[in-house]
Amino acid sequence: MHDDAIEPFFATLAAANPSPQTELEFTSVFELLCAVLLSAQATDVGVNKATKRLFARAPTPQRLLDLGLDQVTESIRTIGLFRTKAKNLIQTCRILVEQHGGEVPRSREALEALPGVGRKTANVVLNVAFGEPTMAVDTHIFRVANRTGLAPGKTPLAVELKLLERVPPKYAVDAHHWLILHGRYVCQARRPQCERCAVHRWCDSAASTMPAEG
Repeated sequence: MHDDAIEPFFATLAAANPSPQTELEFTSVFELLCAVLLSAQATDVGVNKATKRLFARAPTPQRLLDLGLDQVTESIRTIGLFRTKAKNLIQTCRILVEQHGGEVPRSREALEALPGVGRKTANVVLNVAFGEPTMAVDTHIFRVANRTGLAPGKTPLAVELKLLERVPPKYAVDAHHWLILHGRYVCQARRPQCERCAVHRWCDSAASTMPAEG
């Protein structure tokens, strides 16, 4: 994707969805952290079903600790890797209570020190909760960035760094939401829906498959 295509690419996505949101359901920064931690190798829909029950019973780190490992495990057993995630959740809550006064820290370093929280999870929390212009590269963003030529890279970190370099500042806070949603609903893995893609004219891959603009 040429540099001069990036502005209209994002302007088009922004016009279609001016205030993009994560599809995970939460009512606090703590609930967001939990939801993102649970979302690895799981769908947002599946996570939302499980967290609805869990958050009703344990909306704070201390309340979740009080529930105990067995009940947390049972609450999220419909999610992939639920046993490991339950242990990470309990350990994360213990650290939040003991080291951060029950609050979710605002620094990347402190977030990544939490069990089960990697760079992508930290990026989501920093972006969604604290409005930082981070790029949480999941499978959808990795695919869209490479397929369109926006930010080609062989690893999620390479794609993230390229996005930080190429996405115009005014679009930076919302960019990862637009790219995730675009990948989830339009630029899909098995069959990208180029014929209904609003940004196909700036996409490196679509250029050869779409009819010429009249």
